[in-house]
Amino acid sequence: MNISNYISAILISTTMISCTSSEKKVENAKENVEEAKNHMNNASEELAQAKEDYKADMDNYKVQSSKRIAENEKSIAEFKERIRNEKKEAKANYERRIEELEKKNSDMKKQIDEYKEEGKDKWDEFKTAFNKNMDEVQEAVKDLTSPKKK
Repeated sequence: MNISNYISAILISTTMISCTSSEKKVENAKENVEEAKNHMNNASEELAQAKEDYKADMDNYKVQSSKRIAENEKSIAEFKERIRNEKKEAKANYERRIEELEKKNSDMKKQIDEYKEEGKDKWDEFKTAFNKNMDEVQEAVKDLTSPKKK
């Protein structure tokens, strides 16, 4: 083989390798784009599911809280009926405490009804504080309305 044939063979080989390399790069780029699209679709689906779960949690929590508030209202109403025949001084003391509890219970109802979506982190903070306050109101209602042991 003469030198010019040898150089031609090297040039043809280099060109073929270069073309194959470019084709492979294009193919890899297409695969990367496809992979990125799939990843974005998965992320979008996960985000949509997280939003749906957050909304369901809010709705469920609001229903459960409304039930707890209604239970407080019922206990207070029953207690009012029970103290109807109490002495004036004792009745006035009970009525003052009842009024405070009704206000707190009403405030809790307003807070849960007026809560607006602000994101999961804010929702978790709200629930923690709301649960603490609700537990305190329920305990105060229970303390007031349960028959005293003598």
